Amino acid sequence: MSDLVARTRHYYERVDAGDLQGVLDWFADDAVYRRPGYEPLRGREALADFYGGVRVIDEGTHTLEEVLVQDRQVAVRGRFDGTLKDGSTVSLGFADFIRYDEADRAVERRSFFEVPAV
Repeated sequence: MSDLVARTRHYYERVDAGDLQGVLDWFADDAVYRRPGYEPLRGREALADFYGGVRVIDEGTHTLEEVLVQDRQVAVRGRFDGTLKDGSTVSLGFADFIRYDEADRAVERRSFFEVPAV
């Protein structure tokens, strides 16, 4: 199970470094990423489009506060601090739920963000 913790941490390091190929290699070929504000991103082409340009984040850092593993699933709670492409800054909490296949590649990622509620 600690391998999945390391694998998960490595993913966020690759995202923060802007390493598109490293990010894509983390996902399985048929992976689905569900993120608020976007239709589900299905497959490598959609993921490459998102991380290669569609994503509104310009740069930033993920700080992981908790990484919990059960079977082939990982739950992450953390903070993201960064700059958006419009120049504004953002600092918010997030939670990710990740399901891995037997080859330790992410087949599903589901993200949630801490935002003001009504």
